[in-house]
Amino acid sequence: MSDLFSVKGRVAIVTGASRGLGRDMSLALAEHGATVICTARTLKDLQATVKAIERKGGRAEALPLDVDNDDAIRAAVTDIARRHRRIDILVNNAGITHRQPAIDFATADWDRVIRTDLTAPFAMSREVAKVMRKRRAGRIVNIASVLGLLGRVTVPAYVAAKHGLIGVTRTLAAEFGPEITVNAIAPGYIRTEFNVVLQQNADFNHMIETRTAARRWGEPKELRGALMLLASDAGSFITGETIVVDGGLTAILG
Repeated sequence: MSDLFSVKGRVAIVTGASRGLGRDMSLALAEHGATVICTARTLKDLQATVKAIERKGGRAEALPLDVDNDDAIRAAVTDIARRHRRIDILVNNAGITHRQPAIDFATADWDRVIRTDLTAPFAMSREVAKVMRKRRAGRIVNIASVLGLLGRVTVPAYVAAKHGLIGVTRTLAAEFGPEITVNAIAPGYIRTEFNVVLQQNADFNHMIETRTAARRWGEPKELRGALMLLASDAGSFITGETIVVDGGLTAILG
C-alpha cells in the first residue's frame, strides 16, 4: 500500500514554498521521494525550505518566481523541463489576501488578489500541462480553501478567487484528462504565518473552538494525507474533486 503513495523519481513544483503550507507540502513530497522545485518570490526564504528538505535526506532546489508574471512562468517551466526532462506534479499553493469591508475595497486590491490566487494557478497549470501531456501523465493539485465553499466578510476577493479556483479545477480536469488529474484541497483554518491576525483574535478563536467538530485549529502536517493521495498513484481515478480538510467546519457551518 505504501508504494501507492510514493512519488519516488518524480519532479514536483510547489508555488509559495517559502513558508507555511507550501513549505510543509514541499517537505512531504520530498520525504515521499520527489525532487521538489520550490518557488516563491524571495530566494532567502526558499533556501530555508530547501535546507530543511536536504537535512532530512531529500532533494530540492530553490527557484525564485513571480507567479503574477506570465513570461516568468513560461521561462521557469521551460527551464525545469529542460533540466529535469519531466514535470510530474504541480501544487498551486501561492496565495495572498486583503482584508477590508467590501464597501471600501479598492479595485486595485481586488485585482491583485484575483491575479495571484486565481489567474496565476491557471497560468501555471496551462504551462505545466504542456509538459505533462508529452509524458501522458501528471498531477495538478490546487490549494483552495473552505472560503471557496462559504462566504466571509472583509475578504471578498479571496472568497471570489477560491470559489473560482474550485471551478477552474473542475474545468481543467475535464480538459486535461485522461492523462492529467486536476484536483483541489480546501483547507480550513490551519495555523500558519498567513493568518496570525485571526489566531490573535479571541472571538475568532472562540468560533473555531465551538463551531468545528475538531474544536481546534489545524496544523500544516494535517494536509499531508490529502496531498499525497492526490499527488501519487493512489489518486489515479480521482479528478475534478475538492477534498475538504477543515476539522468539520463546513459540516457545521455549511
